[in-house]
Amino acid sequence: MLEQREVDLIAAVEHPDPHQVLGPHEEEGDLWVRVFRPDAEAITVLPGDPSLPKLPLRRVHEAGLFEARFPGVTYPKDDRFRYRLEVRFADGSVALEQDPYAARPTLGDVDLHLAAEGRHWELYRVLGAHARELDGVAGTSFAVWAPNARRVSVVGDFNQWDGRRHAMRRMGGGFWEIFVPGLGDGALYKYEIKTAEGHIAVKTDPLAQSMELRPATASRVYTSRYTFQDAAWMKARGEEESRKKPLAIYEVHAGSWRRVPGEGPPYEHGMRWMTYRELADHLVDYVAELGFTHVELMPVMEHPFDGSWGYQVSGYFAPTSRYGDPDDFRYLVDRFHQKGIGVILDWTPAHFPKDAWALGRFDGTALYEHLDPRLGEHREWNTYIFNYGRHEVRNFLIANALYWLDEFHIDGLRVDAVASMLYLDYAAQGPHDWVPNRYGGRENIEAIEFIRELSDRVHERCPGAILCAEESTAWPSVTHATYVGGLGFDFKWNMGWMHDTLDYFKHEPIHRAFHHHQLTFGLLYAFSEKFLLPLSHDEVVHLKRSLLSKMPGDHWQMLANLRALYGYMWAHPGKKLLFMGGEIGQFSEWSEKTELDWGLLSVPAHAGLKRLITDINALYRKHRALHELDDEHHGFRWIDCTDNMQSVISFARYGEGAGDPMAPTGEHVVFVGNFTPVPRHAYRIGIPRRGAYVEALNTDATEYGGSGVGNLGRVEVEDVPCHGFPQSISLTLPPLAVLWLVPERAGEP
Repeated sequence: MLEQREVDLIAAVEHPDPHQVLGPHEEEGDLWVRVFRPDAEAITVLPGDPSLPKLPLRRVHEAGLFEARFPGVTYPKDDRFRYRLEVRFADGSVALEQDPYAARPTLGDVDLHLAAEGRHWELYRVLGAHARELDGVAGTSFAVWAPNARRVSVVGDFNQWDGRRHAMRRMGGGFWEIFVPGLGDGALYKYEIKTAEGHIAVKTDPLAQSMELRPATASRVYTSRYTFQDAAWMKARGEEESRKKPLAIYEVHAGSWRRVPGEGPPYEHGMRWMTYRELADHLVDYVAELGFTHVELMPVMEHPFDGSWGYQVSGYFAPTSRYGDPDDFRYLVDRFHQKGIGVILDWTPAHFPKDAWALGRFDGTALYEHLDPRLGEHREWNTYIFNYGRHEVRNFLIANALYWLDEFHIDGLRVDAVASMLYLDYAAQGPHDWVPNRYGGRENIEAIEFIRELSDRVHERCPGAILCAEESTAWPSVTHATYVGGLGFDFKWNMGWMHDTLDYFKHEPIHRAFHHHQLTFGLLYAFSEKFLLPLSHDEVVHLKRSLLSKMPGDHWQMLANLRALYGYMWAHPGKKLLFMGGEIGQFSEWSEKTELDWGLLSVPAHAGLKRLITDINALYRKHRALHELDDEHHGFRWIDCTDNMQSVISFARYGEGAGDPMAPTGEHVVFVGNFTPVPRHAYRIGIPRRGAYVEALNTDATEYGGSGVGNLGRVEVEDVPCHGFPQSISLTLPPLAVLWLVPERAGEP
């Protein structure tokens, strides 16, 4: 017989391991079956063995605890699912069910050990919800980490959201689990958590792999059935150093790149989002046409608020249901790969929202975040900061990164807001608004250790995958290897270059002579890190104006300036990133509420800008000098950086073999930029090689919307020393334009 204490704990839904009481148990040679069903009028056990009689359970507690004894019946573990329950309700209805408390644990000792140590890199395979077959019975296993909870139950549409029905068993390390027979894909669920103080919280699953469409917030049981067709891409991805390959990224917000017109739900204001599969049919070909090597998607992890653009995540393991289900997203990635285009995701391990139904105060305590608001809150964003000093939290985040790279074949992660992770006093309002580290400094030691471990695990387990840091300070060695004290990122966003360059181009050309240093200063540090040059979404929102609207002058001059900016950016050392809309000369600031202004492509000058991006990407891929030595001094040489009065700069980019520019492998590209509206005639620059040079690119070409000023496509080298070279060329520099010159080779047009 049960002790009264055990009965009371079950009745109060307070038992830490209800499986020890409920389900089948052998006691002194007899089989006992106990069931807790507060909504049941009567329950009968239907043995799978037809030789055994059906046996009604008697109610032993008014809260709904039933039991029955099978005298002399043994019940080996292998046979635990050999009975069903016939449950009769007050309205006369009857349900036949398997007993969830007859199931053995679905978390093994090794999984629990690794998870408790914070070293389970495939955590997503054991925690969360997983439809599976257990001992011949189909159902779904649930597992969650909530070490400070008094009780955890899985609730959902399958049990009328009743937390008494499926109370979970507590395992080691603060993990809870249960197997629910008969439950499969599509079921909605959450966790009902009773805190140490006795409060009830209903939370989404931190490792849910699918979620409801906002504003609904339930997790959804989901099993992938997708088979990727990108084996060739995945094999080739890791065969060459990413820093030596061309990397030109088209940044996209999936919900506002293009929309579909229509009326009624799900259309809002006459438009709806494209689905992942519709994006696969349209966006993939568009990015391929433009010639970008990669696409970067702003966060697709589930998030409740459209206006956060995905940077305040509530479902770290769930692709947002706004555009389809997880396999639809896999299909999109697969299609990109089949077109030879890599996929990078924005990823936000720096902070998470305070929504009461999500990660915040998950088990009633500061579990994923610091309790001290000076360490655990971003005041300006009104979000929580992850507690990087807790190994389970680091495990959660690293496993999440690996999940996207492994399960979705993602090619890289752009890590958002790295500076906010590195500095304890980031955005602090004063000396009492932050806590120094153990040495008295402002560096977040735990976050640094997390980042290094993240870098090591990603590069160890996902060959060819890249990590990009959005890091806006002068933190040293961001892209240096962890074993020499670096953070281990593959690339760092060059925010200094971006701010200086955009500020320079905002000035009227007549004033640019006094801001010439903004074009040249970046080369003082350009090779200290592996940089990526970003013109991202952050530069075209919040009254910053679009890229085109930042440019001075009339419409023609604005477009000419923008073309020159792109010509300068793609020739400058560093990988490239351009936010959507920049390629068509969008006038208005970007908004997540509407699509890009595609009607601009009916204007020849805007269509010409798009053609320029296409041609510039093709040249960038073709000429190794433009990408091979981005982070090495010998890949760059100034020709003239001092002509501030005419606002002209010139430099050479070299590929491998740069020590001998005459060698077959010594490829180089010469850049000349004239950033005034005045054409420059007979402008002489030194040049690395004798012979002739051809205009590989002229941003003033008529097909791009320019005036057509140039050098008729070719210029002869003269034996006139200049700029330290024994030979030089005399050029006509078009107004507000950039030239790329390459050595003429026999047989080339």
